[in-house]
Amino acid sequence: MKCPFCGQLDSKVVDSRPDKGGAAIRRRRECESCGKRFTTHERIEEVLPLVLKKDGRREPFDRLKLIAGIQKACEKRQVSRETIERLVDRLEARLPELGEKEVPSTTIGEWVMTELHDIDEVAYVRFASVYRSFKDVNEFMSELQDLLKK
Repeated sequence: MKCPFCGQLDSKVVDSRPDKGGAAIRRRRECESCGKRFTTHERIEEVLPLVLKKDGRREPFDRLKLIAGIQKACEKRQVSRETIERLVDRLEARLPELGEKEVPSTTIGEWVMTELHDIDEVAYVRFASVYRSFKDVNEFMSELQDLLKK
């Protein structure tokens, strides 16, 4: 593994343990050249279905893109990076269970909104406002009223 500090390729694993969800292995490594330590995460490389976009394009599932979108909705909220990553872990685990080669982006968006609703209502409304592309204030207010009823 390439050292992020000096760029050398030789490192040794000094500690290895499963992450909290068990979906990855967290490894502490020590560079054999400079002696500095760094952390890596190892996860199973799964073949995930393609994401079918609203305009008909197909894209590979992009975990980082999903995290970035959720982080934007959670900006300046009390939602940790760890919470967001666990949310994405849960969604990512659901994809192969569908048994489909393609998954509509709308399905993923609905899953995100369901999860965000339970985590932070403001983040939920922010995500919904972008995801659902409200045409006017009335549609937005209707969503807020539905949220307040729950």
